[in-house]
Amino acid sequence: MFQTFIVVVILGLIQDGLCFERSYVTGITKEQAITTAKRVLTQYPLVDGHNDLPHQYRSKVQNQMEDVDLTQDVNEQWGYSHTDIPRLREGQLGAQFWAAYISCSKQYSDAVRAGLEQVDVIHRMIDLYPDDFQWVTSADGIEEAFQAGKIGGLIGMEGGHMIDSSASALRMFYDLGVRYLSPTHSCTTPWADNSYEDDKGEDNPLMGLSPWGEDLIVEMNRLGMLVDLSHVAKQTMLDALSVSLAPVIFSHSSVYAICNHNRNIQDDVLYMLQENGGLAMITFVPSFLNCFPTEQEETDIPLLADHIEYVRNLIGVDYVGIGGDYDGTGRLPIGMEDVSKYPALFAELVMRGWSDDDLEKLAGRNLVRVFREVEQVRDNMAAAGEKPLYDWIPEEDLPEDLSCRTSN
Repeated sequence: MFQTFIVVVILGLIQDGLCFERSYVTGITKEQAITTAKRVLTQYPLVDGHNDLPHQYRSKVQNQMEDVDLTQDVNEQWGYSHTDIPRLREGQLGAQFWAAYISCSKQYSDAVRAGLEQVDVIHRMIDLYPDDFQWVTSADGIEEAFQAGKIGGLIGMEGGHMIDSSASALRMFYDLGVRYLSPTHSCTTPWADNSYEDDKGEDNPLMGLSPWGEDLIVEMNRLGMLVDLSHVAKQTMLDALSVSLAPVIFSHSSVYAICNHNRNIQDDVLYMLQENGGLAMITFVPSFLNCFPTEQEETDIPLLADHIEYVRNLIGVDYVGIGGDYDGTGRLPIGMEDVSKYPALFAELVMRGWSDDDLEKLAGRNLVRVFREVEQVRDNMAAAGEKPLYDWIPEEDLPEDLSCRTSN
């Protein structure tokens, strides 16, 4: 039985005089912590909010699925990847939102077509490995895949430019299995501002969501599609949290108070997220973990755990999850180099005194709870006779020179 003495490490001032502490339980060895972490991950599925392996298929083998064998070490086949089936199994992943991502350079041209190709890649990847992957489109499906010994495969769409400002396209992507959409990636869409707009300050009064964009958020609620606020501007976050009828997620973001990057979540937004019932899925990207005011020499597992604990301490353990962004970043924290390393993060939290129940919430219970609530809102809206969004985006919201787009 672990002793309950606590060792407290004071990290210093984070924001507004708030002092963040690392508290470790004495009497737990790293080996014991790893054993506990691995046991917990056999009890409930670990759900990661974001992995960019599908984009690696596109960039490295032009979506030729048979050119790489995920049952073998992918690093030996195309030179770089954080993800393959042996490492997923070693990391005890229960379900993954695979990212359908396309560069913003395709906005207003062929982003819809390219987005469809990436959704197709995810379908093909799941179908190609039926012994290991199971197609999932619902909260129940995550648990069913886990009980079957499979890794649940879901689709998250990373960027609203792939629907080309069309609610009809959104609905078709939902029918193809997409279960979350980020309103923006690194480009602003005609209906939502992205996080780079925050850098412009007073020179760019933020629109956030346009009125049509607000209607689209409600349409996502009606469909039962999760709203993902990673990559959007702060005003877009505030607007979406104000209009959404269902909990929202941040699929791969971290804490602004520890690292003041515009991709991270500020405290006032976290409080709104708590009220909304949503989820902050903490990412592993070093540039979102380790910047002012923290600025450690190296990005490591303890710093990653600090972001997770910050959310728990500020708004509660029910509102935090995991969104690694494997295969979407070149660098990773020391000790989290690929998808086999999830148990090491959970072991760090075991050493900080986290209970099995709280670890299960972080792993996947919180995400499944949010997903179920989103589905319940969908069902309630259907019962109330809520109609789909049929309105086209107003012409005046679109850029003037769109050579690849005809008039509605």
